[in-house]
Amino acid sequence: MRLAGRRIIITGAASGIGKATAIIFRREGAAVALLDNQEALL
Repeated sequence: MRLAGRRIIITGAASGIGKATAIIFRREGAAVALLDNQEALL
């Protein structure tokens, strides 16, 4: 998956599927914005 140049917003990014997705998308080159109501865990 090539995501270079893409911008992605992930909600629920502090844990679970959201966190795993953020890690993978970032590893693939996307610019990632993270949102969660548990801000300290981001």
